[in-house]
Amino acid sequence: MDELKFLTAGMPLRTDKKLGYSDALKVLEKMNLDGIEVEFVQGVRMSENSRKLLKEASKKFTFTAHGPYYINLNAREPEKIDASITRIVDTAMVANEFGGYSITYHAAFYLGNDKEVVFKRVVEQTSKIVEILEKENNKIWIRPETTGKGTQWGDVDEIVRLSKEFKQVLPCVDFAHVHARSGGGFNTYEDFCNILEKIGTELGDVALNNFHAHLAGIAYTDKGEKNHLPLEESDMNYKDLLKAMKKFDIKGAIVCESPNIEDDCKLIKEYYKSL
Repeated sequence: MDELKFLTAGMPLRTDKKLGYSDALKVLEKMNLDGIEVEFVQGVRMSENSRKLLKEASKKFTFTAHGPYYINLNAREPEKIDASITRIVDTAMVANEFGGYSITYHAAFYLGNDKEVVFKRVVEQTSKIVEILEKENNKIWIRPETTGKGTQWGDVDEIVRLSKEFKQVLPCVDFAHVHARSGGGFNTYEDFCNILEKIGTELGDVALNNFHAHLAGIAYTDKGEKNHLPLEESDMNYKDLLKAMKKFDIKGAIVCESPNIEDDCKLIKEYYKSL
């Protein structure tokens, strides 16, 4: 990636749903936005026509993909683990087909297990995912996402540690999740710089030059994430985050997940470009 790209989480709300991605791309162009994170919420389904359309459009726009929400690499039932691996692999295969830059997903829940036990299980299952993709010669970035609740596996340290284990794995840092998970912490310029410094120090320049981030306004309790909000209706310190990203010359994709996705995406892009 040669710069930081600004993507909407799913098709812009202004999209004519009957026209789908063909109209979504026109909205992006009109608003001067850079791409879409394709949301495979319920399952990995995309028509052949849409795949071809996005593949052609990937020459101009940046696309990522979010795996289905029914993923838990620490599930008690082996069949649920197998299904989770399949969903992640399917996401990677389809995203690779349409020229995707990287994929992300919520990797696991603790389910009351010791953190170290869960980490080892996530490593074990991730190795299976990477092995399958290597056999398919699929080099798309695989990114477990930082999660918004203490019951979910995936704080910054865990994601960075997992990324050290595999060349094809890098973090997806959801800064709103990091903020909410801590009950309101990690929200200053210094905090954001510390996170980026940690990633750069432990994973190298490749991680800062191939970044994948999520950003939204967020409501939270002391237990973590509650729901997303428009940025201006939340305490998410997006301006200092963007200043930190500018300082570290971050390249890659930042995906806006606010309820008003394209408006907040435009807001953050214009602010970033003004710095």
